[in-house]
Amino acid sequence: MMTPQSALDIKKNSLPFLDKKGEFPVLTPTNGPEMLDIGDLHKSTGVCTLDIGLMNTGICKSAITYVNGDEGILRYRGYSIDDLVDNCDYLDVAWLLLNGELPTPSQKAEFQYNITYHSMVNEQMAYFLRGFRRDAHPMAVMCGMTGALSAFYHDELDIFNAEHRKIVAHRLIAKMPTIAAMAYKYSIGQPLVYPRNDLDFVSNFMQMLFAVPCEPFKLNPAGVRAFSAVMIVQADHEQNASTFTVRSVGSSRANPYACVAAGIASLWGPLHGGANEGVLHTLNEIGSIENIPAIIKRAKDKNDPYRLMGFGHRVYKTYDPRAKVLQRYCYEVLEAYGKKDDPLFKMALELERIALNDEFFIERKLYPNVDFYSGLILKTIGIPLSMFTAQFAVARTAGWISHWNEMITDPAVKIVRPRQLYVGSDLRPFVPPAERTEHKPLIG
Repeated sequence: MMTPQSALDIKKNSLPFLDKKGEFPVLTPTNGPEMLDIGDLHKSTGVCTLDIGLMNTGICKSAITYVNGDEGILRYRGYSIDDLVDNCDYLDVAWLLLNGELPTPSQKAEFQYNITYHSMVNEQMAYFLRGFRRDAHPMAVMCGMTGALSAFYHDELDIFNAEHRKIVAHRLIAKMPTIAAMAYKYSIGQPLVYPRNDLDFVSNFMQMLFAVPCEPFKLNPAGVRAFSAVMIVQADHEQNASTFTVRSVGSSRANPYACVAAGIASLWGPLHGGANEGVLHTLNEIGSIENIPAIIKRAKDKNDPYRLMGFGHRVYKTYDPRAKVLQRYCYEVLEAYGKKDDPLFKMALELERIALNDEFFIERKLYPNVDFYSGLILKTIGIPLSMFTAQFAVARTAGWISHWNEMITDPAVKIVRPRQLYVGSDLRPFVPPAERTEHKPLIG
């Protein structure tokens, strides 16, 4: 059987398209690298491209979010992430992602009203929830319940009707905190907490997570501010794995609830939305400040596979702009919750001090990233580790549905159908059962 490497070796010097004079337009974006439009590449030259992970391939035109990892830039609709965190709440940002501009006071009031009065879910969903095991991971519950929304809200699902798309967007943004809180409360055996119409979006999410019927719920203003900052920086991040998943599923014209459920499944992966969980796991593994030097030594050893979670980023080759924003909210919330002297947080702050001052980390630009600070903030305000990724899904819903809407309204969109570099066997004769030889199964 031909191996992938041998398949590449056979053809590596055969590039017939170099001998042809095909012309491919160069597209110039508002920001970022120019792109070669290779839509007619196979038609013109007879060859295709291989780009594993799509690291060099654009899959759409988008006007929503711009990321420049080399310069540490993140902008939503042209607005810098730090300006948005300091001057907006989550619903301002959700409106911006959906509509392209920040809302006027009247638009914000109407949007707030619509989200508030869509936040309850059909009461039958509580019975659906009880079909899950108590120890089910909240992300498993969220995948199932989000996908099931299309069964409970099957009206207004004409994806080519602008009013229907708006209603679906409002429903998803409004109901995701309720679903996430339901999953959490169910897992710990507490009564489900209904949304409150007198609270803002983030405060309402917190009360659904933490309130109990036997006493009044009190919000900590610093906790609300920090949680709001986390939610805003998580709202979108260009064409990441989960956003691409939403667009890919949506390209088949699947309903938007199914598309977002698929996005949740993608976000669940430890290389994506689970990264801030990894930060807390790392801190728990270190155990105490006394163990930090040994861990730093391991992190610096190129022959040791150990990686210090929460430092450096695949995209950002300088200080993660989201981390810069969250750093000050992290300090504020630690102070407000009286956690600065907690051993876990003291250890985290010592790690931060080392990373910001150690030449090894500075030269390699291994600065504390967004997951480092968001993990500390979520831990401080009481979000359990199992809910970290579920909370992320709530925040990212505004970005997902904005990209889905942009894709559906793009006349150039096509169903996603990637090519592959086939490296399997060529045509071979059928072998009767009695003549077959034992072989090692690909799946044991």
